[in-house]
Amino acid sequence: MSEHSSGRHHVARSGFFAGLHPGMGMAAKGMIAFFVIFTILNLELASGLYKAVRAWIEGWFGWYYILLLIGVMFFCFWLMLSRHGRLRLGDDDSRPEFRNFSWFAMLFSAGIGVGILFFGVAEPIFYFDNSGAFGYPNNPHADMAGHLDMDMMRARDAMRVAFFHWGFHGWALYVLVGLCLAYFGFRKKLPLTMRSTLYPLIGERIYGPWGHLIDLLAVFGSVFGIATSLGLGSTQIATGMNVLFGLEVTLTLKIVLIVIVSIIATASTTVSGVARGIRFISEWNIWLSILLLAAFVVIGPGKWLMAFFITSMGDYVWNFITMGFWVATEEPDIAWQGGWTIFYWGWWIAWAPMVGVFIARISYGRTIREFMIGVLCVPSVAVFFWLCIFGGSAIWQELHMAGGPAAAGGAGIIETVRNWELPSALYGTIGNIGASSWMGDMSWTTWPLSLLATVLLVSWFVTSADSGTLVITTMLAMGDVNPPNKFRVIWGAGIGATAIALLMSGGLNALQTALMSTAFPISFLIIAMVWGLAKSLHEDSSAAPARAPAETLLDGTHLTQNLPA
Repeated sequence: MSEHSSGRHHVARSGFFAGLHPGMGMAAKGMIAFFVIFTILNLELASGLYKAVRAWIEGWFGWYYILLLIGVMFFCFWLMLSRHGRLRLGDDDSRPEFRNFSWFAMLFSAGIGVGILFFGVAEPIFYFDNSGAFGYPNNPHADMAGHLDMDMMRARDAMRVAFFHWGFHGWALYVLVGLCLAYFGFRKKLPLTMRSTLYPLIGERIYGPWGHLIDLLAVFGSVFGIATSLGLGSTQIATGMNVLFGLEVTLTLKIVLIVIVSIIATASTTVSGVARGIRFISEWNIWLSILLLAAFVVIGPGKWLMAFFITSMGDYVWNFITMGFWVATEEPDIAWQGGWTIFYWGWWIAWAPMVGVFIARISYGRTIREFMIGVLCVPSVAVFFWLCIFGGSAIWQELHMAGGPAAAGGAGIIETVRNWELPSALYGTIGNIGASSWMGDMSWTTWPLSLLATVLLVSWFVTSADSGTLVITTMLAMGDVNPPNKFRVIWGAGIGATAIALLMSGGLNALQTALMSTAFPISFLIIAMVWGLAKSLHEDSSAAPARAPAETLLDGTHLTQNLPA
């Protein structure tokens, strides 16, 4: 395969499209422009069409998504423990480009983004609630266990379901896609694009129409995935600005925030690139997150939260396999599973190409086993801790404020979620921390903690946008890990403009549903990737463990880099 190492002969060498595949670039722009224009001009028709497609997928293929996620997860665990785990993602003497902390920081930033802040409080509280205010059970897993009252047993069930939707099943998709891309890109010297994962199955045809279609599908999902994040993130940041400075949450404010974030994100990918810009912001995310989490633990019910985390982790580990196999057979459980579990599985699938390309880009030189443990386990546990501290704090407040456990629901967070004011749930929880602190009246902490949360939102926001922009231009440049800066600027601005256009037209809900629909064809690609990877690994004869070269340093870095251009 090495003689087809880069696919660079398909990229323009002069003119405006120099460094890019001209046909791919034009097709991607046209496809996205058509979708945006169609949605804006026919919002009601588009919304109805997208919802119908989503309902069809959920109604007929929910079981398929569940089975797919189970299969991917077990395949990842098998591969992690197999003899293939010793293979390096690169030449046998290659070593990682980034230190472990930087690598973990970028993994977490690209894989989660603004979603963990948006849903970190709201989702556990939704599952803890027992009102059924949306026409179906808030948590059928708790109901089936007989935990109908809002007490500690239901709180544990709520956290278990939140872990389930953000845990091993979803991250296994990122592991699989990222591993396939890194393996074929760095070890087999193929382009770092989705098309390369099918080389064992279709060979040189990856450079033809089938390859173009696969990459365009990945670009489509990436653009609208980022645009959706920009829309959701701008809403929550605007809510933070309202809490901090009293600014009214208006469309104009959201547009200004999208423009600012898009400029920062584009600058971080063009001026500094991955090694400095994206890495620096990702590490900044982690330190700010640690500071905010520490404040929740120290000012809030720290002892209770630590005990709740350990209990919830044990409950999840004990039940995540059986939860993964559960398929609802009767209404209204079917409606809940479609609206939550199936929605999440589709969301993870749709995001997998974008996140997978970025994870592959930063994982050169690691062994397969190291890669899989790092991507599957470390971010998952970090997400569990985050959900438990944020969501657990809100649950504790509902259990202990305004009447205690016998009158759960008096803290106001449940009511906020029932009204579907999800961006406000985080700030409502922060507002209650000081008032309910074991240290006495700590109300003065509300403003600085709200400021820290808002700054962190912007920071996570930027990493989602800049990593996504880099991935899109990498695919359109036929796997060039350093695509031309002008195209990073063009696509960074284009994604921001897409988010603004859909936000102004009220089309973000339709956009989310359309993104879900892209998961369906991508799911078949994932099955083909499993087949192709297993076939190629079976044929790979160099499964002997590689010894570290003499120049490898004690901290895991090395003196020379072998990262392909």
